[in-house]
Amino acid sequence: MMTRDTQSSPLVARRKKIVMKAESGRVITRLYMPGTEQHSRNVIRRVLSLDDVEVSELLERILGEFSHRHRRFRQTLEENFQKVSIYVDDAGRLSPERRLLIGAFFTAEYSIEAAALFNPSMVQVPSLPGDEEGSCRFVMSFRATGEGHISSIEFRSGIIDANNDIYFDPVSRYVDTPEIHPNPRYDRHLFRLKLHEMGAENEVTHQLLLELPEIFTLSEIEMKIDELKDNQSFSLEARLEAIDMALWLAQSNYEMVFRPDHPISERVIFPVSESERKGIEDARFVRFVDDDGEVTYYATYTAYNGETILPHIIETRDFLSFKVITLNGRQAQGKGMALFPRRINGKYAMLSRQDGESNTIMFSDNLHFWQEAQLLQEPAYPFEFIQMGNAGSPIETPEGWLVLTHGVGPMRTYSLGIELLDLDDPTRIIARIPEPILTPSEFDREGYVPNVVYSCGSIVHGGQLIIPYASADQRSGIATLELDEVMARLGRG
Repeated sequence: MMTRDTQSSPLVARRKKIVMKAESGRVITRLYMPGTEQHSRNVIRRVLSLDDVEVSELLERILGEFSHRHRRFRQTLEENFQKVSIYVDDAGRLSPERRLLIGAFFTAEYSIEAAALFNPSMVQVPSLPGDEEGSCRFVMSFRATGEGHISSIEFRSGIIDANNDIYFDPVSRYVDTPEIHPNPRYDRHLFRLKLHEMGAENEVTHQLLLELPEIFTLSEIEMKIDELKDNQSFSLEARLEAIDMALWLAQSNYEMVFRPDHPISERVIFPVSESERKGIEDARFVRFVDDDGEVTYYATYTAYNGETILPHIIETRDFLSFKVITLNGRQAQGKGMALFPRRINGKYAMLSRQDGESNTIMFSDNLHFWQEAQLLQEPAYPFEFIQMGNAGSPIETPEGWLVLTHGVGPMRTYSLGIELLDLDDPTRIIARIPEPILTPSEFDREGYVPNVVYSCGSIVHGGQLIIPYASADQRSGIATLELDEVMARLGRG
């Protein structure tokens, strides 16, 4: 049974003098398509009308202004030329300079954190040679937001020394996106189930899947979709809806690989698929240890296309290569999922919020399928009366699973709370602290979304709970609590 902490003095996390702010100068390159196909052809025609001297002078100016801002800038321009070369007659006859110039007209910079750098999570990673004994090396992830409120995932790295002082590695002035590899194969049965869960299954998708093998590739479904476009047996509206949803789902699963010679601060996971085109939101990273001792880093996040959310899970072992997979099952629908860092009684466990108001907990034999959820708790204290949710994956301690929560209270203030779940039966709440441990200060009232402190994942090191947190949905900081103090207030000291 849950116990109430009745002590009068509140337990308040201590903020460190660390502020991580957005830097508008951190930019990536993106393919830029100005409008219709005819518009693109018109742009190319105008470039082709330039004489060689004009091409050379214009390209030299572009390279001078932008090459120092991006690694492999010429390669990017050539790649973007290739993407529009279908609009160029006899593209092979063009000089390398003219190809690069055309590529430049179809390239744009995007400032990935122009608006905000917030909602951090922190995980421990292997030590490096030379790290002092008793230190902890870490990777932090952030939600970076730029023009159009498009969110991506960024990273920073650093070390916590034996005195629990925190040092960040230098941040590179470059930002780079990974190579993208479509999911090599799909299971027809699982694909059908996910379409059904999304409410996107109809007679057209049924026919589409009937014509695919049990295990199919992206190119195979794209070929069948091309055939389906001309199938007059179905209405045009039904065909378009089926094509959109099938492609959306197929392209939502992919792999990405970063270059190993680039530091982690250069790596950004930018929206790739149609399901993510409006952003990748609130990744909650966790260091997961399987029963055989193998370590994998997982992150649950919400893909948003402007209308619909689609929960995903990221898998990596080295923060160089990542697999992105949609989560499946009746309960893989809400936001704010947070995976426990190990199996419990042979099952995966996950915190989530299904009703936009309360905390739930789920168990599954399969990491990618979540069919059942049960209510864990409803808002109980004023700081969470509007809604509550987790603030990252649970942290294992000898006394129980330490869970940070977020609560929304009066004036839509977001605060952080804390509770303890039973190690063997995390559906049982051992204790909660009735007051928030971190609330918005005057500093948190100014920003993209005022009156918010929020976290997506904390760690314990050297007897301290280390909490990276977002301030006003714009910048990030770090707060700490002595673990002994926490446990004493939870009645476990």
